[in-house]
Amino acid sequence: MNQQLKTVLLTVLTLSVFVIALVELSGVSKTALINKFGGEEMHQTGARNEAISKLPKTTISFAEQKHSFGTINEGDKVRFAYKFTNTGANPLVISNAVASCGCTVPSFPKEPVPPGGEGEILVEFNSKNKKGHQEKSVMIYSNAQQEAMPIQFDVDVKEN
Repeated sequence: MNQQLKTVLLTVLTLSVFVIALVELSGVSKTALINKFGGEEMHQTGARNEAISKLPKTTISFAEQKHSFGTINEGDKVRFAYKFTNTGANPLVISNAVASCGCTVPSFPKEPVPPGGEGEILVEFNSKNKKGHQEKSVMIYSNAQQEAMPIQFDVDVKEN
């Protein structure tokens, strides 16, 4: 597959995830995304993704790609650190982590992870107004062979 086609497909995937996030956030104010990501940072993300797609490829291995929080009370916030190792021969650069829902906030290392190095992606879930069984995902974008890789969790939220 040529590079231009890969770029187009990755752009379509990224836009699709963004649209899903907007649908999830439809009850939130129009400025929620700007407040969450910062106006200037949103413009820089596209340039960062494009620059990272040109980096040499590597591989990433997660200790756990799906986590279960079990049962929690509505309104609780829970966190989990998805630990990973750069198993390739080149530095791993994560360009973005996009949650499937505004109730989920990921954070990831901004610095390159050297070959053999380890890191973690911290995911926080806010269960406010999220009763019942929840299944969420976060797409990790990087210079790994699989440029977009999901990590997932599920949780049962019981009413107080």
